[in-house]
Amino acid sequence: MAILLSNTDARRIFLAKQGLSRPRGALTKAGLLELIGEIGFVQVDSIATVERAHHHILFARNPSYKRAHLAALLEKDGELFEHWTHDAAIIPSAYFVYWKHRFARSRLRLVERWRSWHENGFESYVDHVLERVTREGRLMARDFEQDPELGKRPPGGWWNWHPEKTALEYHWRTGNFAIAAREGFQKVYDLAERVIPPRHFHGEVSEAEFVDWACTSALERLGFATHGEIAAFWDLVSPEEAKGWVETNRDRLEPVAVTLADGSKPRASHAFAGSAAVFDALPPPPARLRVLSPFDPLLRDRNRAERLFGFNYRIEVFVPAEKRVWGYYVFPILEGDRLIGRIDMKADRKAGTLDVRRLWLEPGVRASNGRLNALDAELARIARFAGVGRTVYLDGWRGD
Repeated sequence: MAILLSNTDARRIFLAKQGLSRPRGALTKAGLLELIGEIGFVQVDSIATVERAHHHILFARNPSYKRAHLAALLEKDGELFEHWTHDAAIIPSAYFVYWKHRFARSRLRLVERWRSWHENGFESYVDHVLERVTREGRLMARDFEQDPELGKRPPGGWWNWHPEKTALEYHWRTGNFAIAAREGFQKVYDLAERVIPPRHFHGEVSEAEFVDWACTSALERLGFATHGEIAAFWDLVSPEEAKGWVETNRDRLEPVAVTLADGSKPRASHAFAGSAAVFDALPPPPARLRVLSPFDPLLRDRNRAERLFGFNYRIEVFVPAEKRVWGYYVFPILEGDRLIGRIDMKADRKAGTLDVRRLWLEPGVRASNGRLNALDAELARIARFAGVGRTVYLDGWRGD
């Protein structure tokens, strides 16, 4: 018989599994590594409307988070590395051995895909780029714009990579290179064996062990999930592989029926056997109000977030301005176990202000004095974190 989870319990479980119910004590460097391991990965994004996504994600879980700790874990200690899940992300280096299978799979498909996408003949530069990085050490894409052997290259943007930039990314995506550091937000590449500590770099796991880890670790961080949600968590295995894993691990799993926010038929999912006691012991999230990054792991699977929270959220960065419903870069607002609205804001670093342009609360959520005061306190925390002095509410920010 399936465990029936109320919608309130489902939200509580998922919030706890995603690190949003943790106590607020001082976050040490070791504690930060533990937190990232707990949630699995932290997405990296170049947009810094207020603060870059990875910093905001960690700040939302603990306001004492320090950027220097993350930099040390990534660039000095080697306990974290940057690679691909569903997107670029920061991942514990302890999982590097499993990513070797992703590297192998990427080798099979990237050349064909990128051959037609980039149309710049990057394949002829793969060996040259590997040789230069091996010989010279850490290099950036701009170091190839005036290549001593090939002459001047045209500068490449995100959508217009020069061939050497494409070759650098190919080596990164297939595991030959790792990101040793970032300057600004530009990647610094080096051989993976010189970036990943030996205790994490060496070692192999079988294909079966890889699939089992990918599915087991995903379900641990989701609490309950369908086979499709399990596959999507890391984006390491296919839905068919996750479905096969479920079938062969029936003795480790039990069925769960998850009550959805809209009251429709409960969604059939899987959890580990004996999860009821584990779920009961998970703490509720703090009642305080928090503004989340648009790339927060809680919202990575937009459809799952909508099913559990009744909150329809899409990023409109790439939507033409005239077609946007909300705005360029709008932040979701979490209050306790509910997603109650969204806010459009931007850090004006020249003026030293956090400019609040517009607030939208979900239907049925009142703009009470208590709630607005809690929002003001949260925005003051975010302003300090983003390095601006004060919050400025622009005319019409409440939509009056």
